[in-house]
Amino acid sequence: MRRFEGKVALVTGGSSGIGRATAVAFAREGAKVVVADVVEDGGNETVQMINQAGAEAFFVKTDVTRAVEVEAMVRKAVDAYGRLDCAFNNAGIGGEIASIDNSREETWDRVMAINLKGVWLCMKYEVPYMLSQGSGAIVNTASVAGLIGFPAQSAYVASKHGVIGLTKSAALDCARSGIRVNAICPGVIRTPMIGRRLETKPQREAGYIAMEPIGRLGEPEEIAEAVVWLCSDAASFVTGHPMAVDGGLVAR
Repeated sequence: MRRFEGKVALVTGGSSGIGRATAVAFAREGAKVVVADVVEDGGNETVQMINQAGAEAFFVKTDVTRAVEVEAMVRKAVDAYGRLDCAFNNAGIGGEIASIDNSREETWDRVMAINLKGVWLCMKYEVPYMLSQGSGAIVNTASVAGLIGFPAQSAYVASKHGVIGLTKSAALDCARSGIRVNAICPGVIRTPMIGRRLETKPQREAGYIAMEPIGRLGEPEEIAEAVVWLCSDAASFVTGHPMAVDGGLVAR
């Protein structure tokens, strides 16, 4: 019996990287998957991958900074499949690499809107459906940058610390309602976000690897496995937890 047979999972930021890998992992475990992203081509590619593997999924174009779109995304998931069991609120951006005195206000606003407000909006509209059915599991994407500080990334670090605080608060709000809320804190993962940075400065890869005690970058599928576990019954006593999946980075 697959772990999510008969269940429904929603994944934001599902067009590539960790979101895509997690959507595929949920589908492999039997879930019907709703893939959401602002990137339509990539989102449809993820759905196609799931469909070709014999599972069921559809795509909803969604800007997680807009309440009306987030509400519609969740409603479409429930209208299509009748329930919402798991939500992986993963949509996010990296922002700019700049010291705090050289950071731009518009970058701060955009990073906060997507990385933090987007997670809040998703939970705001996911939780009522889960409350109505008396169960549910939510995982929010934070980062090791939500657990420790990094130079020249003030907006990103602040947003990810915020995700962890938001996760803990929501977990306490929902603790007696059958809904668990956790956060995943990836280390340096080989995603398109990291790929874009390496395109301009390939020499950064050695530095990224040096950050990881395990001696390599992580893969999106390794984060996906942790998300799926957090949403499964195997994690039934885990809530309000920021789980580092980071090759030992924050253990230094």
